Amino acid sequence: MLDNMLMDINKRNDPDKTGDALKAQRFQMLADIAKELSGEVVFPTYFDAVLRLRKILQDPEQSIANLAKAISAEPLISAKLLHLANSVAFNATGQEIRDLKSAIIRLGLNAVQTAALSIVMTQLMRAKGMAEFSETTHVLWEHSIQTSAAAYVLAAENPRLNRDEAMLAGLIHDLGAFYMLYRATQYDELRHRPDTIKYLIAQWHESIGVSLLNALGLPDEIVDATIDHDHLRRSPPNIRNLSDVVYVANMLSGGHLEWEPDEQTELAAEIAALNEQFSHLRPAIDTLANELRGTLK
Repeated sequence: MLDNMLMDINKRNDPDKTGDALKAQRFQMLADIAKELSGEVVFPTYFDAVLRLRKILQDPEQSIANLAKAISAEPLISAKLLHLANSVAFNATGQEIRDLKSAIIRLGLNAVQTAALSIVMTQLMRAKGMAEFSETTHVLWEHSIQTSAAAYVLAAENPRLNRDEAMLAGLIHDLGAFYMLYRATQYDELRHRPDTIKYLIAQWHESIGVSLLNALGLPDEIVDATIDHDHLRRSPPNIRNLSDVVYVANMLSGGHLEWEPDEQTELAAEIAALNEQFSHLRPAIDTLANELRGTLK
């Protein structure tokens, strides 16, 4: 990965480069990320809660009561879980839940991870130096919420697919982009030219995201579903697996059309075709997205 990154940044004719200092810091950021991903990933401190919870969730011997006790040590995650469990999307009966154990039972373990990872992503958005990238991070977060909702609704149409797993995959499919923005705050030239990072994100966020998700210990199926989610498939979608769900959900949520100038025409056509094909699901997607926007903010 490191060699590919370094060769790529050298040979590409990037129209957004203006000056040797900017080019040097773009190159340095990619090199630093690649070196880190080739060894042991050092996450920001607020990833600790996710890593601790992930370890507990992977233990088949843990009871729901023990899980609830562990989660209660993370107040933000606890609050989000209770809010999500009582939202319209997950509370069809209207019966309010007031304890974590009941919330976990209603939502399932994937929702626990979804809430925990949503906190990580919002903390990345608020990290020191991220103010310069506020517009980009806001767009990314809105896209992630919309993709998560679309993935859930699409998966619910297929009884063979796990809709909660799809929601989680949709939420974290662009984690690599958030991480790249966080790393860009460490380079003065990039902070002063926030638009320049979009080119690097478009080129590298998928592969960087896969490495991050593997380091976090996410299941292979979820990690694999995020691969090439921004690459056009050029054929009518037949949703058979989680990868298909994430691809279609990502496109229904606009993809990253403005970040891919070389493919804007084809991307726009693909997005328009998918929006027409799945137009009957749009009301459900938008309703759930609004629910998630309020719960995971």
